[in-house]
Amino acid sequence: MKKLIIIFLAVACIVPSIAGDKSRKGTTGADQLLVPVGARGIATGEAFLSNVTGLEALYYNPAGFAHTTGSEAMFSYMTYIADINVSYFAIGTNLGDLGSFAFSIKTFDIGDIPVTTFDAPDGDGSTYSPGFLTAGLSYAKVITDRVSVGVNAKVISETILDANATGFAVDFGVQYRFNNNLTLGAAVKNIGTNMVYSGSNLQVNTGIPGTLPGSREGTFEVVAEPFQIPSYFELAVGYTYDINEQNMLQIASTFRNNNALEDQMKFGLEYGFNQMFFLRAGYDLLLENTDQNTFGFTAGAGINYQMTDGINVVLDYAFRDVKEFPTANHIFTVKLGLE
Repeated sequence: MKKLIIIFLAVACIVPSIAGDKSRKGTTGADQLLVPVGARGIATGEAFLSNVTGLEALYYNPAGFAHTTGSEAMFSYMTYIADINVSYFAIGTNLGDLGSFAFSIKTFDIGDIPVTTFDAPDGDGSTYSPGFLTAGLSYAKVITDRVSVGVNAKVISETILDANATGFAVDFGVQYRFNNNLTLGAAVKNIGTNMVYSGSNLQVNTGIPGTLPGSREGTFEVVAEPFQIPSYFELAVGYTYDINEQNMLQIASTFRNNNALEDQMKFGLEYGFNQMFFLRAGYDLLLENTDQNTFGFTAGAGINYQMTDGINVVLDYAFRDVKEFPTANHIFTVKLGLE
């Protein structure tokens, strides 16, 4: 146990000195992996990495899913930017000493886009809709009364007409609980393969250089450039202050070291009354070029209703301010738990 604490302290001292590589902005793809899910996590600024539990932990820190009891299902819907909508579904269960297992899927609804060609630059009357999907299998386990670990294995798919790219990645996470109030968490996200587009839409029929006029055309395929996925490391601390038997306040902060972006600091808080009603707020801050951050203040609320026979229903809502876009993000989440 002491070794684990030393590792946490060493990472906490070393990682802040490693600046995010902002010079690589725009060089990674599959940015769908950076779009968060779940109204509670977004409302608290994505800062609850060290104390998040349940299915929402699959995205933020899979180690938190180890503290799930029974089974749980979750559906989340977000109105994102530029008329894009994001849907997320997850289901999981705790199998006792074997650990906890879950499946999740995130999809994007980008809408219909007119098809343009050389002969019809204003559109040929048809449309297409890009398909972005991330599906994952997760495993988490409580190692001791203080330590839990988790891992996600993900497949990433992007399709535009008949061109597509597929990649694979894993997330690793750990949570350490000093007591019921103070927690530490760390996670490494999106460690995986490069992706590259291929397909018939990258093929072009054209004349072959050096042949006589009237000769048969040849088929050439554009060789697409492989691209990396956006990986990052996060280190977090959280504290729960029990005001009294009915009132509770949680605060948390997370540092994110990006491989192709400025580093970030995330702050979040949650007030809970009687473990039933919750108010939340958060803020996402770039450590450099702070005025270029797309997202800023977040807020939300939630209800956790305990029904009979070990069934509980959770309804969460989150609001996220978006700069340079006319509308904000709105996130709705429904969770069903079975003890």
